[in-house]
Amino acid sequence: MKPPPPPWPGERPALRRAAFLLIGLLVAASLSAMLWHVLTPGGWTGWEMAIAVLYLGTLPWTAICVTNSLIGLALLLAKPDAPAFLVPQVASPPVGQPLRTAIAICIRNEVMETVLPTLARLLDGLEAAGEGGRFTLWFLSDTRDPAHVVAEDAAIAAFAAARAGGIPIRHRRRADNAGFKAGNVMEFLDHHAEGHDLALMLDADSEMSAGAVLRLVRGMEADPHLALIQQLIVGRPASSAFPRLFQFGMRAGMRAWATGQGWWQLDDGPYWGHNAIFRIAPFRAHARLAPLPDGSAILSHDQLEAVRLRAAGWRVRCLPAEDGSLEGNPPALPEFLARDVRWGAGNMQYRHLILAPGLRPMGRWQMAQAMLLFLCAPLWVGILLAALGNALTGGGAGTPMGAMAALLLLTWLGNAAPKLCGFAELLLRPERAAPYGGRAAVLRGAAAEILFSLLVEPVSLANKSLALARLTLGARNGWAPQNRADRGVEWGDAARLLWPHTLLGLGCAAGFAGVSAPALLLSLPFTAGLALAIPVCVWTASPTLSTWLRCRRIAATPEELAASGAAIPATSMAPAVPGAQDAPGHA
Repeated sequence: MKPPPPPWPGERPALRRAAFLLIGLLVAASLSAMLWHVLTPGGWTGWEMAIAVLYLGTLPWTAICVTNSLIGLALLLAKPDAPAFLVPQVASPPVGQPLRTAIAICIRNEVMETVLPTLARLLDGLEAAGEGGRFTLWFLSDTRDPAHVVAEDAAIAAFAAARAGGIPIRHRRRADNAGFKAGNVMEFLDHHAEGHDLALMLDADSEMSAGAVLRLVRGMEADPHLALIQQLIVGRPASSAFPRLFQFGMRAGMRAWATGQGWWQLDDGPYWGHNAIFRIAPFRAHARLAPLPDGSAILSHDQLEAVRLRAAGWRVRCLPAEDGSLEGNPPALPEFLARDVRWGAGNMQYRHLILAPGLRPMGRWQMAQAMLLFLCAPLWVGILLAALGNALTGGGAGTPMGAMAALLLLTWLGNAAPKLCGFAELLLRPERAAPYGGRAAVLRGAAAEILFSLLVEPVSLANKSLALARLTLGARNGWAPQNRADRGVEWGDAARLLWPHTLLGLGCAAGFAGVSAPALLLSLPFTAGLALAIPVCVWTASPTLSTWLRCRRIAATPEELAASGAAIPATSMAPAVPGAQDAPGHA
């Protein structure tokens, strides 16, 4: 292990982390004081004690959301190109041999007709920029299904033949799928990556522009201590209502969150497994993952790989720039919930690894934060059930309803702070709102997304809770191929999937309604989404709603509007040409 490199000029990691901690503590203390004010009148019941304990358990995540977002919003408003202070840039490759880069795309039973066009655009852009000679495209296949194997081989062979004379294209398939994606990548690095210095990792639904890729390469060339740069990822233009609404809020939230988090985490950045570039030698030396003690493979490998690179003395940074870095999102609620279950199973494996020797405190923090994202779900479900028990036994008779409503509103604002701050940035900077169609379009999209999330988030929380319960009882999850195609959802399919969520919502709503109308109204932010889970699942996948949103350009992204010719050019965006700045700015 080598010692970590010194901070870049102007960066004070200890001071920034102290500021983050102070703001987070102030948020948590303020909400705790409000909780005390709500629950204390009339004395404490056992149910209220349970509510207090469970609510305090959710406060770390709420404080993280608020703090990252407020810091991110301040930076986004203060700097014309906020991401530039986190990742260095050089105007041109250093003198001497340029770094050779493998573009590695992991595939498994994919429909290649949807994968290849985005890669063709990337290769065309790199070749047009005169940079094609330093890249090789590699298809890393874990496909086992015979029919998919034949189709995959034929599609890649035709693709390579059509591009003969350009960027080299290689295709390899593993004999087995040991270690899932992490094993796929490491096998490539061990046996096929010779002659390459960097690896750009893509998933089958990833899309990156040549400018974005070259910006990552320039960043790696500017600092030899950098092992990995993770770029922000936004959703590709979506025709279906569900991903369209989901990614509109996710995009705003991730921009504010990642900018704020990058400011104080600095060299202890994240890795999300794709749309990122890493230096092959340190990754191969330090990011190799052994199975867990029970022999199972590590599913959420990416963040652990980042933690181990940092523990070995290398920098890991996040570039919170949106331009040119996209992915597909689940086409409907069933796929979204299945993805959450898969991620939750992977993140909860960190309980076996968080105390492993040799890790830095920030690495342990990142694993704890990843687990907290899912552990909050059963805490919120527990709060709902404890509140119902308290109401049915008369324990809430002395509760000040106005104060409780204020606490619920502030708690929601805290957890929604990332996307609210992201929307605020667009509204406060007209040039940033212009690619979305202007500030009025941003407001329409934000309103639709907030209504959507109020209905879907309770379903997601209940589903995470059920998944964690199954994990506790011994269920195991692997790496299954994903459905990426838009599709409708039949009523029967939605009912079979979501009947437990619906019964929970209807039962709780009926219980609160039997107590009082105010109790029912206060419960609706949680119970309404659960009670309507089945119709919401069907409606958000329906072609009718999807067409209605698309025709009115509600929750449209800049990429969608640009493709349709409806976008208003932005006057202040991240540099389109990598290396537009010779040196990084610093906060």
